[in-house]
Amino acid sequence: LKCWMISRERYWTAEDVRALPEDGNRYECIDGVLLVTPSPSWPHAHAVRELMRLLTEYVAAQGIGSLATAPRDVELTADNLVQPDVLVARPTRGQKIRTSGDVAGLALAIEILSPSTAGRDRGVKRRFYQRAGVEEYWIVDLEARQIERWTPRSERAEVLTAALVWCPRGASESLEIDLVALFAEVLDD
Repeated sequence: LKCWMISRERYWTAEDVRALPEDGNRYECIDGVLLVTPSPSWPHAHAVRELMRLLTEYVAAQGIGSLATAPRDVELTADNLVQPDVLVARPTRGQKIRTSGDVAGLALAIEILSPSTAGRDRGVKRRFYQRAGVEEYWIVDLEARQIERWTPRSERAEVLTAALVWCPRGASESLEIDLVALFAEVLDD
């Protein structure tokens, strides 16, 4: 059973994706290719919840952008629309983000791997996020209990298993995430 699919039958635009019906799937397009993902698993949802809990106070206190979760359309480049599981969007002109047009870029994009999305998240999405200038991209691998961290200039992932220290541009202090505790909480150890 395929849990996600890629449609190459035509060239898809962000406008085309926005016109699709709301049917419980998550639709994205990168370089004209439609990516379709069904609803996430419970461990995936737990990981999103825990990351949001860890990031919420820090992002607000540091004033580095707006924290959000999927489904949240982000159009970083023309006709490419993505929905990271968790994201920190930088606003244009320092204002509050009210529409996708108010997003100047992403300080952080996070994808939680599932067996059906691992190749896409590590491949086409990683390359897109790097090309689009996403400041950091974290790939959360629940099975391996690790986070792969990428920047636009990374040739290889920094693989983290014990702790992750994040200090985005504009922050006055770092956030340290205990990854052992994070994975224990998410996986109910």
